[in-house]
Amino acid sequence: MEAIKNGLRKNLTPAQLWSGARFFLLLNLGLIIYAVALNFYCAPNHFVFGGTTGLSIVLATCFPALSVSTFMWITNAVLDVLGCVFLGIKTMGWTLYSSFMLSFYSSMCEKMFPVSQPLTDDTLLELCFAVALPAIASGIVFNIGASTGGTEIVAMILHKYIKVEIGRALLLSDIGTVLFAAYLYGPQTGMYCVLGLIGRSTIVDTAIESLNLRKVCTVITSRPEPIRHFVTETLGRTATQQNATGVYTGEPRTMIMVALTRRQAGLLRDFLRREDPEAFLTIVNSSEIIGKGFQSI
Repeated sequence: MEAIKNGLRKNLTPAQLWSGARFFLLLNLGLIIYAVALNFYCAPNHFVFGGTTGLSIVLATCFPALSVSTFMWITNAVLDVLGCVFLGIKTMGWTLYSSFMLSFYSSMCEKMFPVSQPLTDDTLLELCFAVALPAIASGIVFNIGASTGGTEIVAMILHKYIKVEIGRALLLSDIGTVLFAAYLYGPQTGMYCVLGLIGRSTIVDTAIESLNLRKVCTVITSRPEPIRHFVTETLGRTATQQNATGVYTGEPRTMIMVALTRRQAGLLRDFLRREDPEAFLTIVNSSEIIGKGFQSI
């Protein structure tokens, strides 16, 4: 993140300070949610969906003298060292922080809220929370350009040295861990783990799209000036304007395209309903908008 990298070399603007603070807060929020899900839902039910969390649950079962969080520290430390050796510290970046803090938050959850048995007798309900919470956490972390570390480091190493696709390497790693869990805990838990692995990947994509969801609004009107003023002054956005011609009437029109948040799109629709009811408005969902006022390239 540029704002933090340059922090010691130059004075930061308020926008850069807010960008850095937002990144840091969202990263830690995602890691805390992940740790809570691990402590309350995944570990007590032996739900293994791959990654260092799944591996730690399996190892804690094989070696009950050590807790899940202890194995989180061990596996993340080993992978961090491998990452620094084969990828370099600069490449690891925030992955080092993420893996360290995820282990820390997991340890804190275990000490503050020890859970040895499932919270309820409804395994399917527990599975829903065990899948949804880590998926939302991963969506938050991935959305800001960070990661939770873990087996992603192995995938990055394999991609660098033997050209294995990162997605394929992660999938193979997760499947291997889940299959071992099925052998260890029995077919019923194994099937829950497979179901959770499939559901997690789907929810992660959905979570990222929901966090980034924006509305691309296109207005065709014969009265562009009030709309331009509303967009720039009231909504604080800029827009793109083009001249257009009605195919049926042949009359000149103005087409204004603007990217807005969901709330702003609703305000624009209400404004047109009051001020220009003859305007033609289309609203299209967009899961990713890159540019000034939204995400940077």
